Amino acid sequence: MLASILSLSLGAAVASATNLFVSSYAGNITTLSLTASNGTYHIEKTYVNNGCAPNPSWLTLDANRGELYCLDEGLTVPNGSLSSYLVNPNGSLTQVQKASVISGPVNGVIYGRPAGQRYLALAHYSGSAVSDWALDTNGTGSFTFNQDLLFNLSHPGPNAARQDAPHEHEAILDPTGQYVLVPDLGADLVRVFCIDSDTGLLTAETPLSVSPGSGPRHAAFWNPAGVSCENCTSYLYVVTELANTVTGYAVSYPAAGGMAFEKVYESSVYGQLNLPSGNAAAEIAVSPDNRFLLISNRNNTSFSLPNPIPSNSTQIPSDSLSTFALNANGSLTFHQLWPAGGSFPRQFSLNRYGDLIAVGLQESSEVVVMARDVATGLVGMPVARVEIEGMVTSVVWDD
Repeated sequence: MLASILSLSLGAAVASATNLFVSSYAGNITTLSLTASNGTYHIEKTYVNNGCAPNPSWLTLDANRGELYCLDEGLTVPNGSLSSYLVNPNGSLTQVQKASVISGPVNGVIYGRPAGQRYLALAHYSGSAVSDWALDTNGTGSFTFNQDLLFNLSHPGPNAARQDAPHEHEAILDPTGQYVLVPDLGADLVRVFCIDSDTGLLTAETPLSVSPGSGPRHAAFWNPAGVSCENCTSYLYVVTELANTVTGYAVSYPAAGGMAFEKVYESSVYGQLNLPSGNAAAEIAVSPDNRFLLISNRNNTSFSLPNPIPSNSTQIPSDSLSTFALNANGSLTFHQLWPAGGSFPRQFSLNRYGDLIAVGLQESSEVVVMARDVATGLVGMPVARVEIEGMVTSVVWDD
């Protein structure tokens, strides 16, 4: 295990520890403990659970209920799987249930009544599907099947190699909690589903069509007011993997039902900078302070970083993170391009304060924690990194 301690003058005076959960294609969920004391960080592995094997691709954490859901993509077997865990106080996991699902689940989101029945919607990349599962209301971590929705294409998209079939890549909840949206990389759509509040079943509404061949991968909502309100205008930002664009849409809710989208912004994920050949945009997220939009870029090797081992002078090749400032009219202002800490930042997540970013580096088989200046929105240098067995697919904070 490679674990480095790097100093950063953040003014922390009291030691504290935070757990993170990491999935990797080695078949494991790894618990990490990040400790901060007087501005110095230390990260280490504390537990490894292999119950989500063979190919964990995504983790969805319900921190309030102490439940973790792991999606197994099933790259080497006919089906994927969904596993549930109870999170123990020490960060270890107790597996509750494992069920076979349509192949290729790569993302999931919890929806439903906060104090009532909840559901988990899964996006299935290779299975060209969306499924949803009813979650037990008593905090046991168990779940039951609710629905499968299957999709097909009449012909391949403009990028035939990547758009041979529908490829659902993410499931997110809209700000009202009434709709689940699913970017479909293969069909160049963001699918929209209305939630039945009584049954949790999803009904397809008119989807958002994006530029042909762009390949929408992930998306994020933003409300300039920072709160949910009936008359507030919210925006949807869609990042495309094939065209490497970020597109902003003003969102409205017609009286007849469904969702409507008006395009208000579009640019390269590199802003005005030259986009490297082969770049593949991946994750997108709004900062906790509601002021910035961050995007991860893979396969560009735009930077190199000093090796964390003092005796090793070999530089670490690094892909990048893009930061945009969010403007009240839905437009974006390019703010920063910064090293992601290593190769193929498939996914990242910010802690609740927004001053740290955990980046899952698929090809580097590492998790790196980056400092972030909340006041300026600028990402800083790595403060901790640790090797993970297998290709890292996701990392989430339990804070």
